[in-house]
Amino acid sequence: MALQDGLTERQLRHPAVVRLSRDTYLPRALAGETSARLAAVLLTAPPGAVLSHATAADLWGIAIPLQAEGGARVHLTVPMGSRAESRRDRSVHRTQLPDGDTTRRGGMPVTTPARTWRDLAAVLRPSALLAVSDQVLARWCSRGDLEQQLACRPTGRGSARARAVLPVADPRAESPMESVLRWLVHEAGLPPPELQYVVRDAHGRTTARADLAWPDRRLLVEFDGDVHRQRDVFVNDLRRQNRLVAAGWTVLRFTSADVLGRPDDVIAEIRRALR
Repeated sequence: MALQDGLTERQLRHPAVVRLSRDTYLPRALAGETSARLAAVLLTAPPGAVLSHATAADLWGIAIPLQAEGGARVHLTVPMGSRAESRRDRSVHRTQLPDGDTTRRGGMPVTTPARTWRDLAAVLRPSALLAVSDQVLARWCSRGDLEQQLACRPTGRGSARARAVLPVADPRAESPMESVLRWLVHEAGLPPPELQYVVRDAHGRTTARADLAWPDRRLLVEFDGDVHRQRDVFVNDLRRQNRLVAAGWTVLRFTSADVLGRPDDVIAEIRRALR
């Protein structure tokens, strides 16, 4: 297409030009801009192609934890009869795409949040899908919207996973890794926790708000992200924890190194505390 527009092979090999795939190029100055990269891929995609899967999630502001390498590729869903193939810069998916499953965001064609959730059910592990489900429910869809999307595609890849995860989804979750931790708890068969539980003192004043709580067992479980390493946050966390322990609560705090690196130990510690 670039050659058809009057550019020469020599111009396309210029250091100021980046080659994304065999007929897709960008000025190097724009190579780091997501919108420019998406527009370039769409320009060389077949008619009817829409941004989908992880790319659509990114456009909707939905964070996907535990993503594998290769996440920089643009995900496209194309018509069933298309001969388009995946390339270095794009992953091509072929599924039925009803009109109600697509919209526009930032001027680009994209799958709706509900359709994006259903597509991701086919490629994500359950814990990551729970994180996506929590965010979709919090910002974009009702539970009924997701149930309807699942009813439209009740079989096929990801259908069983979607049915297993959706009942656990909760819009009150406040971080993707908190959702991953909650899936570990669910998968282990532990009692379901209360989310964003508010602890109050004897005078009814708020002492703390915990990610996961089992109030009848006086147990609080927190996921600590990177922000908790900042000095002022760290100091406040210690003071808060001391107040909770003094009030008779057991407080367990885990990081991504725990949740991802030693999940069995995490569940064992929670199980012991629940006993």
